[in-house]
Amino acid sequence: MLTVFFALFGLIVGSFLNVCIYRLPRRLSIVWPASRCTSCGRALQWYENIPVLSYLALRGHCRTCRAPISIVYPVIEIVTAIMFLAMFARFGLQPLLAVRLVFGCAMIVLLVIDLEHRILPNAITLPGIVVGLAASLVFPPPGWLDSLVGAVAGAGVLYAIAELYLLARHEEGLGMGDVKMLGMIGAFLGWKLMLLTMVTASLLGSAVGLAVIAARKGGMRSALPFGTFLAIGALVAAVVGDVILDWYLGFY
Repeated sequence: MLTVFFALFGLIVGSFLNVCIYRLPRRLSIVWPASRCTSCGRALQWYENIPVLSYLALRGHCRTCRAPISIVYPVIEIVTAIMFLAMFARFGLQPLLAVRLVFGCAMIVLLVIDLEHRILPNAITLPGIVVGLAASLVFPPPGWLDSLVGAVAGAGVLYAIAELYLLARHEEGLGMGDVKMLGMIGAFLGWKLMLLTMVTASLLGSAVGLAVIAARKGGMRSALPFGTFLAIGALVAAVVGDVILDWYLGFY
């Protein structure tokens, strides 16, 4: 029953995350007005807002203007439900579960916004740093010291890399959004899992970059949304990061 509850709750939260993903880059309120068709502006009825099922029932189109509804909406709802189940399976019913669920939701929102708009809203990253540090005082791990070191080191390392790249190439290689996002990740997960996140994101980014070059879809200067890779790495670290670190350190 708990598994079913977390799956359904994840779908409902995923529906709200869709609202955040659409409205935050446009500087719109995430609580008002009620959800509406982005094409004709008609307010949606409650039965048009049922996660996944409404999309299937409407066959991916607005009931009024027949404009297509992006497949991204049900995908995000399903991904959020999977994230909820993974977090519940990993941590069970303990206070840390709530902290990691909030963190996971923030990462999903940042992942998609950066992928679509190449921005990482301060409305998430800056409060996220504060919330992560505050949560570490009450719900360890990682503990307040690891959280503080993670936030400072995460933001500091990326800021240094960005400044060195700008000095060497006279152009931006990383935005300040990435810097603040890694600071937030360090605040929630601590410095060890922050480093794991950065390594994972770098490997993913390199692999995708090489694939883009191999497919002749871009060159060495093609802009890649590093925040998206950070979000993926952070989600992996939040769920199984400790297992990965224990496995890796077992070789030494």
